Amino acid sequence: MKTISYGILALVLVAVCAVSQTHSAGKTGLSRSDRERLIGAWRLVSIAGPDGKLLTTGVPTGMLIYTRDGHMSVQLMYPASEKALSNEYVQNGYEASFGSYDINEGTHMVTHHVQGSNTGDRLVGKDLPRVYQFGSTGQLIIRSTRADEHWSVTWEHY
Repeated sequence: MKTISYGILALVLVAVCAVSQTHSAGKTGLSRSDRERLIGAWRLVSIAGPDGKLLTTGVPTGMLIYTRDGHMSVQLMYPASEKALSNEYVQNGYEASFGSYDINEGTHMVTHHVQGSNTGDRLVGKDLPRVYQFGSTGQLIIRSTRADEHWSVTWEHY
C-alpha cells in the first residue's frame, strides 16, 4: 500500500512540475509563436536614428497595438518643441496610422497595410514592411525595410 501511495505522490509531483514549466514557458514567450507575442499594446521605449544612436531630444511618446484578429494601430506624439515636425509619417508633431497586418515568422517581417493615417494619401493604401525582432527581455524592435530609412524603434508591452 505504501508503494502505491509513493507512486501516486510521484505522479502528482511530475504533473505539477510539467504544468508549472508549461505556464512559465508561456509567460516568457518560449512556447508562443511570434504572432502571439506581437498581440497586445506596446509603449515606445526608444528610437534610434540613421547612425544607430538613440535619440535623446525630441523623443515622442507612443503606443503600438496589434490585435488577435489582424488589426494594428500606431500613434506617436512628439514634444511641443517638435510640433512643426512633418514628413511622410508625421504631421505637425503627431503620427498615427491604422489598418491590418500580416506576419511572416520565417523572415521576421510584419507588414502594416495602412487603411487610415493622419498624413492622408501619403500612407493610405500603402503596405509598410518592417523587420522585427524580440529582445532578450521581451522588447519588440522594429526596423524599416526601405533602403533609404535607417531607423529602429524599441517597444515594450504595457
